[in-house]
Amino acid sequence: MKVIPLLVAIALLGSCNQESNSNLSSKKISAVPLTETSLVILGTLQDAGSPHIACTKDCCKELFQNPDQNRKVVSLGVIDPENKVSYLFEATPDISVQMKMLKQFGSKETPDGIFLTHAHIGHYSGLMYLGKEAMNAKSIPVFAMPRMKKFLEESAPWSQLVSTSNISIRELAIGKSEQLTLNITVTPFTVPHRDEYSETVGFIIEGPTKKALFIPDIDKWEKWDTSIIEEIKKVDYAFIDATFFDAEEIDNRDIREIPHPFIIESMELFANLSSTEKKKIYFIHVNHTNPVLNSDSKQAKQVIDNGFNLAQIYDVFRL
Repeated sequence: MKVIPLLVAIALLGSCNQESNSNLSSKKISAVPLTETSLVILGTLQDAGSPHIACTKDCCKELFQNPDQNRKVVSLGVIDPENKVSYLFEATPDISVQMKMLKQFGSKETPDGIFLTHAHIGHYSGLMYLGKEAMNAKSIPVFAMPRMKKFLEESAPWSQLVSTSNISIRELAIGKSEQLTLNITVTPFTVPHRDEYSETVGFIIEGPTKKALFIPDIDKWEKWDTSIIEEIKKVDYAFIDATFFDAEEIDNRDIREIPHPFIIESMELFANLSSTEKKKIYFIHVNHTNPVLNSDSKQAKQVIDNGFNLAQIYDVFRL
């Protein structure tokens, strides 16, 4: 199981509790259209991105002055070249650029559907760019769970996207697979998280030969009534929540308000997995404070040395 060697992974630079890299210039990538059903990483960051709003730490200051164009909020693209379709997972604040990226790997910019995990800003707010003020899209299918669907239909300004047919919401059901093409099947499942306005789900994304698990947001693993270890065994790739490395990086908020699984906790939980199982795991949804954003940090090296992976923008995986 290997990442398709079409592109060189880009190292995300600088983190808020590490010395920032001096070279913050973004490397330009020339993507080539894919010839097989594949999954593409279109973003790896937590909802508010990096540099982070109101951040006054040195790394953010430097990034505000010299933005790294490869820092995008967490999103996946799934492309089926045989059937000439592509799908977006999450509608992030970076959706404008991520749709361009999708076109580079596929054949068109507008996705044939958008799958949403939940109603937190980094995962659905990009829908606003599909409205009258921007794209004025024509009935783009948006796949959402019942509470998420109701939230979009009944809450302005999102309801305007529905009433003006910029989007067409397709209701998902837990455990019910969506057969998108003969090559792509998507199945949602619920996970515990802060569900103020909607459920929170992860997805199993299945291609002709391989399966991917996508859980960008979840509370502590022990709060889930499902074994993450058993779920990893069922798939070929596991893209899982890596918001924080440990509690030390959170110095201005009550950690109980943001109970994501720390990377160090996940690595401890997965310590007895075989090397083959560990290689399936790609940490994603990384907060701007997380030192693994700096590929030269001791924390990033610890993840790699322990047999795991850090998801990188432009990584491509055959499905």
